[in-house]
Amino acid sequence: MRLILGSASPRRRELLARIGVTPDAVRPPEIDETPAPRELPRPYCARMAREKALAVPAEDDDIVLAADTTVMLGRRIYGKPADAGEAAAFLHALSGRRHRVVTAVAVRRNGRLWEREALSTVRMKRLSDLEVNAYLASGDWRGKAGGYSIQGPAGAFVPWISGSYTAIVGLPVAETANLLMAAGYPLYRSRS
Repeated sequence: MRLILGSASPRRRELLARIGVTPDAVRPPEIDETPAPRELPRPYCARMAREKALAVPAEDDDIVLAADTTVMLGRRIYGKPADAGEAAAFLHALSGRRHRVVTAVAVRRNGRLWEREALSTVRMKRLSDLEVNAYLASGDWRGKAGGYSIQGPAGAFVPWISGSYTAIVGLPVAETANLLMAAGYPLYRSRS
């Protein structure tokens, strides 16, 4: 049995390492991440994680782990910004407000699929133009849902969260550990 991570995210590998898990392979899938018309954020995120898990090539007995993180403000999905202008628009929209972050996790093995999601609330302080411009110049917004990463410089913009910090980073470790064990991964046993 091998564990295959369906994500190129170094943060997800770091979070797995915290619970003693090292993937045997990393295979980020190529899927269309465009939301369907009128698709709500939570179902969208769950669908992305599921589609990623199903798209990763693997043997039947391999365990495939995939996840998706979506930032939402009301019913609006804030994905990965296409450019600095869109990242700035995202940050201005989130500035001084609470928003939610959902991370969905999907684990596949032997034709079965286990799924969970973690929903957290994040309060972002009111951002000045100086803060937004300095953050954009850092480049840390690239490839980040909502245009920011709580574990990077934008952590200074977040005075309060409710929920799972690791889910906001990109992989809820408690839920992920439970899914891996359900799929038969020897999380707390010797893997030799």
